[in-house]
Amino acid sequence: LFFFFFKQKTAYEMLRSLVGSEMCIRDSNEGEASVLDSPFVQTLNSNAQKWAPALRMTILLMISILAVVVRVFSVIRFESIIHEFDPWFNYRTTQYLAKEGVYGLWNWYDSESWYPLGRSVGGTVYPGLMVTSASVYWVLHQLSIPVDIRNVCVFLAPVFAAFTSIAAYLMTNVITKRPEAGLFSALFVAIVPSYMSRSVAGSYDNEGVSIFALVFTFYMYLKAADTGSLLWSCGASLAFFYMVSAWGGYAFIINIIPIYIVAVFLSGNINNRLYVSYTVFYVLGTIYAMQIPFVGFQAIHSSEHMASHGVFIFLQVYMFINWIKQYITKSAFKALTRLVIFTFVSLLVLGFLYLTFTGKTKWSGRSLTLLDPTYAKKFIPIIASVSEHQATTWSSFFFDLHYLVMFTPIGLYYCLKKPSEGKLFAAIYTVLMVYFASVMVRLLLVLAPAVSIMSGMGVSYLIRFLIKNLKNALKSSKKQSSKYNVPSEFSVVGILLISYLVCTYTFHANIAGAESYSHPSVILATRDQQGNRLIIDDFREAYYWLRQNTKPEAKIMSWWDYGYQITGFSNRTVLVDNNTWNNSHIATVGTAMASSEEDAYEIAEKLDVDYVLVIFGGYSYYSGDDINKFLWMVRIGGGVFPHIKEEDFYGSGQYRVDGQASQTMLNCLMYKLSYYRFDEVKTDYWKPAGYDTVRQTEIGNKGYKLRRFEEAFTSERWIVRIFKVKPRENRDGLYIRSKGVINYPSDTATFKEGSSLFTNHKYSTKVVPPKKRKTITVSTCLLYTSDAADDLLCVDLGGRRIIKKKKY
Repeated sequence: LFFFFFKQKTAYEMLRSLVGSEMCIRDSNEGEASVLDSPFVQTLNSNAQKWAPALRMTILLMISILAVVVRVFSVIRFESIIHEFDPWFNYRTTQYLAKEGVYGLWNWYDSESWYPLGRSVGGTVYPGLMVTSASVYWVLHQLSIPVDIRNVCVFLAPVFAAFTSIAAYLMTNVITKRPEAGLFSALFVAIVPSYMSRSVAGSYDNEGVSIFALVFTFYMYLKAADTGSLLWSCGASLAFFYMVSAWGGYAFIINIIPIYIVAVFLSGNINNRLYVSYTVFYVLGTIYAMQIPFVGFQAIHSSEHMASHGVFIFLQVYMFINWIKQYITKSAFKALTRLVIFTFVSLLVLGFLYLTFTGKTKWSGRSLTLLDPTYAKKFIPIIASVSEHQATTWSSFFFDLHYLVMFTPIGLYYCLKKPSEGKLFAAIYTVLMVYFASVMVRLLLVLAPAVSIMSGMGVSYLIRFLIKNLKNALKSSKKQSSKYNVPSEFSVVGILLISYLVCTYTFHANIAGAESYSHPSVILATRDQQGNRLIIDDFREAYYWLRQNTKPEAKIMSWWDYGYQITGFSNRTVLVDNNTWNNSHIATVGTAMASSEEDAYEIAEKLDVDYVLVIFGGYSYYSGDDINKFLWMVRIGGGVFPHIKEEDFYGSGQYRVDGQASQTMLNCLMYKLSYYRFDEVKTDYWKPAGYDTVRQTEIGNKGYKLRRFEEAFTSERWIVRIFKVKPRENRDGLYIRSKGVINYPSDTATFKEGSSLFTNHKYSTKVVPPKKRKTITVSTCLLYTSDAADDLLCVDLGGRRIIKKKKY
């Protein structure tokens, strides 16, 4: 089948080379001609040309099946379950959409998110993923195929990975006009680990469908630019509309294509085909994008769209000048051109500056982070705190792309050696994605299709070059061409080496998909000392406890990472979640975690919190716990509440949890909830009680008691810990003098000096030392008393005393 990776002419040349090598005893021209003209060779060549298209489609189908199969390890090894954090919101939204319909989704106000603010889901979500799953679900049920909506969501991403492989084949074929390069590209993108990380079964995230939409939009636009067809341009606009509905990464498309148009213009190759394709794509694409409520008029005034607006206006001016050129003299045309260019650039720059400084348009935080990698760390810690927003290391590049990092420069050389419009686009796309992926590790996902397509072109070019060189070298009876002067031995070794690298890449991708990217975040797997596989199911155990043992209206306070999972698994209200749209609300939660128990209790009471959930890994070697994330809570909280200072949580100049930790750290709520009763267990026979296996140290605060919170649940491996907020005791913290009688709490020693954070209450809750205490005098008059109270029955039958305070 190796012959059919190539076009008919190339396969025929390979056949000539191999036949020549087998019949090397025939060195004369007559001998070679007689062998190549034999009936067997002619029949084989005829069959190759006849069956090559069918075999190519068969190979493409096999690659598509491989793309699906390599992504179902998670279901085989675990079960059919939604992974990670964001996918749980997508799954919950899809359930609501399948039940209530599209209009129900647009009008859905989710009161279980961001308490007490809530969230208008219809206007704050990209609905493409949910609508796709719900549509598949509805169609299957119309065909009387009973399938659960969960299974549709679980297997949607692997199916779209197969579609992405086909789209990569089509795009490469348009660029190079070589189907063998398209097959290599399809193979590479089907199993590239970076793409698999977001498209395995159960990874129900926006990127699962948007990467297909990204590649398919580029294919449709390149086809439109190649033909100048209005139909292909409209198709590209529709593909772009689907991309906008699926993911905010559509900004890459609306910026890469204008940059490509500018590059073509600078190369002097602008033509009517590009004008028609871009004009139709821009107009229809912008109108379509505005139909998504979450985008709306941002498609007009956001900074991410300014490049597309500017290039559109520039093209109109340029074509107008070309049209008027035929009616004026050359000198007048040059003067007019200079005037128009100067005026256009000046207006463009002034307009952009005006819109930026007046606030009518602005860059998003993530966009500014891509342009300035240090921006988020300086100004938006909530973005910098996300692990997938960190800069990419070389190890991540190689693990997620493997040998594609070697093939990509060869593909770039091939594109720039004899550039065309399509090759120029591929080169621009790859170079820009390399930069963005270097800034943010998450964008390796967007780089994966680019390097796969570029590597496919590079491998195809190398094999063609080596085979032609081998053929030329074996023709000893003819004068060797100076174009192919590499020794035949080198060509054979080169072909074998490329085959080995491709096979090794395939093996690595299979291992990465099975071992690294197929583990659900809610199900942890490890191995014991004997090598037996162990499943740690603490997350689902805790979420199930919340669902079964708390009231439906209970409010859960946790760090925002776990918000989507709590609402998805437990169907309980959370204060913050992974949407991270309100930095002040997240900062309030971070402040509560960084405050003392008394101050945190005041915050929790004001937010109607019933339970506090923390993740702790010190017992079970789980390094992704809240203690390791705690400094980000401090930084985010300190960005809104200045009294929270990061340096207060350092001991001896370091972040630590042992005896040398700062008193602020040892007494904050996060520390107390995470390590509560931890001194009662031993994690290792040779270590003291209270030894943290993640931080590799003994904790510094032991034997303390919680006054405002009580332990409600701790999972089997201590990973998830849930604490109930105790109700305030009767007249707790208030000292009221009424009719000369002073009522103090019985246990005044438990109150500490200066434990207030909020003072705008009905009564002041600032606690002062006993010697400095002042009483609050409240004068009242009785307006109404229920019958039960009048009869001194001492039973409340529903009546209440209504007391009115006198104003002085």
